[in-house]
Amino acid sequence: MPDFLLLPLAALPFPNIDPVAIRLGPLAVHWYGIAYVVGILFGWWYSKRLVSDERLWAGGQRPMRPEDIDDFLVWAAVGIVLGGRIGYVLFYDLARYLQNPLDIFAVWQGGMSFHGGFAGTTLAMILFARKRGIRVWTLFDVIAAGVPVAIGLVRCTNFINSELWGRPTDLPWAIEFPNGGPFTRHPSQLYEALLEGLVLFVLLRVLTHSFGKLKSPGFVSGAFVAGYGAARIFAEFFREPDPQLGYLLGGWLTMGMILSTPMVLFGIWAMATARRTETPQPA
Repeated sequence: MPDFLLLPLAALPFPNIDPVAIRLGPLAVHWYGIAYVVGILFGWWYSKRLVSDERLWAGGQRPMRPEDIDDFLVWAAVGIVLGGRIGYVLFYDLARYLQNPLDIFAVWQGGMSFHGGFAGTTLAMILFARKRGIRVWTLFDVIAAGVPVAIGLVRCTNFINSELWGRPTDLPWAIEFPNGGPFTRHPSQLYEALLEGLVLFVLLRVLTHSFGKLKSPGFVSGAFVAGYGAARIFAEFFREPDPQLGYLLGGWLTMGMILSTPMVLFGIWAMATARRTETPQPA
């Protein structure tokens, strides 16, 4: 058989990008940390753009001041980091951290849960909105619209770190991960970056700018929650489950699926009950 016919069956080599982006003496700045910072800053910038565009809001009146988004930035960062870490400890590796409780604070070793970060940020938004007299659902919508970019960036750095890789496969785009054992695997991190990041961001962008869904408080955030949950459940069929958990209930269900299913249901409910506002919202 000609060699060129065998090429599609060959696994793709892992790119071996150094997880450390910059070294400044003893200080190592990882791509993973940069992704979080860039994602948060993009969300801040994009949210301010949405709030400032009067065409997107009922009555042409902004629901909050751009300065409110400035002030929320710190709340968001705290919610993401604390929620993400606590969620990972509780949902994915509780036994280990009960034996070594000081490891909970070693965030540089990795271990963040999206679902925990989501819960932490949601709580931060509720508290902040009530403090500022902002509609909670409207703040949800504004923040949710930019979150997929951060998710996509973090998933790309999961790939760089050679972590959270997929199940064994012999598909043409399978990757030989250096720590993935004697198998070629799905690059599931990139699947998630595409679905949870790019595709979801474009979907929300269409809802906000083409269909005017920011005028229906709860619809955009509902679409984000349901969209992420559905994308995550789909990706879990290709992603290797965490070794300390493995497969649950019947040998195919994963923790990611269990945590994402309520998100899909809640998101659908939020979209179904969202109502268009014809009067200006309080700023």
